[in-house]
Amino acid sequence: MDQTTADQCTALKPATESMTLLVAAVIVHDRETRRVALLRRGPKAKFAQGMWDLPVGKNEPGEPITRTAVRELKEETGLVVKPDDLRLVHVIHGARGVEAPNGFLTVVFAAHEWSGSLSNGEPEKHSEVSWVSTDAIPREFVSTTGAALLSYLQDGPSVSLDSWRE
Repeated sequence: MDQTTADQCTALKPATESMTLLVAAVIVHDRETRRVALLRRGPKAKFAQGMWDLPVGKNEPGEPITRTAVRELKEETGLVVKPDDLRLVHVIHGARGVEAPNGFLTVVFAAHEWSGSLSNGEPEKHSEVSWVSTDAIPREFVSTTGAALLSYLQDGPSVSLDSWRE
């Protein structure tokens, strides 16, 4: 006879109305030359056209967030990092965002080791990719990832909130 125990779950309906979009971003930081890999969002980008940004992208269902970071970085910049070389440096929790009416959570990693050459892997989304001096971070930056980058570079807070009403 089959028995159900307290620790067995019955299937629940997906909580799609309350789901938060999960996103990964990577700060590729060349500490020796004091520069980071950035991209500029192109005129056909879904948001923040013309603004600088970190390599960033959405998590796929069933994908560990470190795999998301590695995949998006390679797709967007041609740079390759190993999941074990990612270091968690910041988390952004937004109340709402583009394609994320129920909010987003961006997990920001830093990588100090990589292979490959910086290139624009998604020219339909980005107008340029570039190594930028950590002393000359552009002002025209997506606000959330820009704040995370500056916080990382200045050893500041590791969590930031966006668009929440107190």
